[in-house]
Amino acid sequence: MFDKKTVSIEWGGKTLTLETGQIARQADGAVLATYGETVVLCAVTAAKSVREGQDFFPLTVHYQEKFSAAGRIPGGFFKREGRATEKETLTSRLIDRPVRPLFPEGFYNEINVIAQVLSYDGETEPDIVAMVAASAALTISGLPFMGPIGAARVGYVDGEYVLNPSVNTIFDEGELDLVVAATNDAVMMVESEAKELPEDVMLGAVMFAHEESRKVIGAIVDLAEQAAKDPWEVDLSDDTSDIKENLRGIVGDDIAAAYKLTDKSQRSDALNLARAKAKEAYADAEGQTQMNANKAVKKLEAEIVRGAILKDGQRIDGRKTNEVRPIEAMVGLLPRTHGSALFTRGETQAICTTTLGTKDAEQMIDGLEGLSYNHFMLHYNFPPYSVGEVGRFGFTSRRETGHGKLAWRALHPVLPDHEDFPYTIRILSDITESNGSSSMATVCGGCLSMMDAGVPIEYPVSGIAMGLILEGEDFTVLSDILGDEDHLGDMDFKVAGSERGITSLQMDIKVAGITKEIMQTALAQASEGRAHILGEMSKALSTPRTGVSKHAPRIETMQIDKSKIRDIIGTGGKVIREIVAETGAKVDIDDEGVIKISSSDGDQIEAAKKWIEGIVEEAEVGKIYNGKVVNIVDFGAFVNFMGGKDGLVHVSEMKNERVEKVTDVVSEGQEVKVKVLEIDQRGKVRLSMRVVDQETGEELEDTRPPREPRGDKREGGGGDRRGPRGNRSRGNDRSGRRGGGGRGEGGGKDSGGDGGGDPGHIPDFLKD
Repeated sequence: MFDKKTVSIEWGGKTLTLETGQIARQADGAVLATYGETVVLCAVTAAKSVREGQDFFPLTVHYQEKFSAAGRIPGGFFKREGRATEKETLTSRLIDRPVRPLFPEGFYNEINVIAQVLSYDGETEPDIVAMVAASAALTISGLPFMGPIGAARVGYVDGEYVLNPSVNTIFDEGELDLVVAATNDAVMMVESEAKELPEDVMLGAVMFAHEESRKVIGAIVDLAEQAAKDPWEVDLSDDTSDIKENLRGIVGDDIAAAYKLTDKSQRSDALNLARAKAKEAYADAEGQTQMNANKAVKKLEAEIVRGAILKDGQRIDGRKTNEVRPIEAMVGLLPRTHGSALFTRGETQAICTTTLGTKDAEQMIDGLEGLSYNHFMLHYNFPPYSVGEVGRFGFTSRRETGHGKLAWRALHPVLPDHEDFPYTIRILSDITESNGSSSMATVCGGCLSMMDAGVPIEYPVSGIAMGLILEGEDFTVLSDILGDEDHLGDMDFKVAGSERGITSLQMDIKVAGITKEIMQTALAQASEGRAHILGEMSKALSTPRTGVSKHAPRIETMQIDKSKIRDIIGTGGKVIREIVAETGAKVDIDDEGVIKISSSDGDQIEAAKKWIEGIVEEAEVGKIYNGKVVNIVDFGAFVNFMGGKDGLVHVSEMKNERVEKVTDVVSEGQEVKVKVLEIDQRGKVRLSMRVVDQETGEELEDTRPPREPRGDKREGGGGDRRGPRGNRSRGNDRSGRRGGGGRGEGGGKDSGGDGGGDPGHIPDFLKD
């Protein structure tokens, strides 16, 4: 029934298996990829014809994680997978970016690539498996895909590169999380986060990943030899060379003049006039010819710009190839935010704000790994007015999600330890102008806003976007690219980091890959650019502010013994709720006994802190405490004097005079000052009020004659209380048996008697 084909290889210490022919057989290509116990199904389908008027390549990639893959049921009301999570969106982009350039120009059939995680083992990240499955499915589908590509994740542990490290190893033990997609000959895509690693280590990781991805490519080729479908016959006959040469004479000079204008809006207006002129020249042509004319104009623009850069080193705005646009940075822009910055580089501008919150502001993430909490968030917004256009506003696009995550990866490695700075941090970047690399402006502005908010990062971080013009063997790397240089160039290479090293590296290309030489040049040039940008940023703020904003909550951290956690929480949370209600501060406690107390009012924090210290502190004999009467009984009053600790003030310890009724001296709720007299083996505490000045809290001299100890063995002490039981004594000779005075013969009401003996004494008549 099934014509199943399978290929397996040993890769990174696990078996990678690719299967086709059994599942999703009606798709143009479907591959089940298994790595360890993580299983991803990818199915590819393509429209058999092109929509009328279609002039772009409609490729859509969807990556979805099924909760059943990890043996979990989704949370929420509907209990089913809903809209794409951030991770799903980012992984969809991770697959799309290296695949898209490998389809031929002029192929406009709509394609769906759908990858679904069916099993997750908790160790192997499924994104790499999904990329491999997508590449294999496209390769066997018969579509004009100039692949396959391979993919690999690389970690860096103890100075060694690690292939496809486990989820826990990536940053718990290592310093790098790098994903590479590549063809057999060249690298196509890089995405990474690093703990300030040098350029040579990053380049080595990319090359290591490329070498390992070749093994995957070999397995995909083996599968294709067994199961590939017949290649599609596609008509790519949209040769526009004749039209392009005709348009060169009509609008070539206009386009060249437009690209010499340094102002973006003026350049855009001039280009629109040239395009309108070209369109008018082919107004009477048939539909396909008009479409080809539009394509020819774009090709002509690219040819003019790229030629000027390669031949003369002349960029659109007149800069040198390694020159960064003018930078203006300022902090403290907004009065009520916890931290804010305005970062402007040329015609790209971002308003970045940092907000500090408490633990309850953490982001809860419900994924395959289970519930997790994120205390650092970065959100990037790209409104249409930033490029002078009208468009949809309010919906977070895939691009916005991707750019925000790139900036997140750049800043995350330099954050202080959460134990040292226990805030939830949210950075918001609103792009107000854009002409190239707004994500790197977000890195710079976000870093400044954190420093303005008092986040104690050790080293500031800057970012720069590099471009590439590649024609045959000739290439030029461009620093701080404009939007048009991005559109008309061959590479978008973004590098962020501190003076100590790289924190994030992202690369996308539009050609069939780049070489190690090009990457080396780009990294070296980017290092110079980052250093320059850091210098400009330091003019606004060179180090973090010493304290957080007066509008931000204060958080103080305490560490208590884990055995005391139940005392602070109380039965059903009674004690901790009372602390919060009485002091106004928020109190969070974890399973390790770490307590975080937060409030914008320092007095509230101090009150809660003292309350908690009172609960966990051990009572000390002879020490004076403030307390509150919590219960009155006939023989005295119980006083709460250390948060959760109560002690008894006997009626005889209330005053230096006889007290007839306890309520004559104290009432419930009354504040009193007490001294700890005794703590017995069971933890019961005996307190005294009479030896403490209730006004000042000072200790008073005890003028009452010392009370003879109960049951004194030598003097028959305490006979006034035990005397009535003297008739129970067995006689004078056995008086030492009990030891306690008053139980001996003659232990009457008026005297202790003389029958008490040493507790170690044994009468002679018992020795035999």
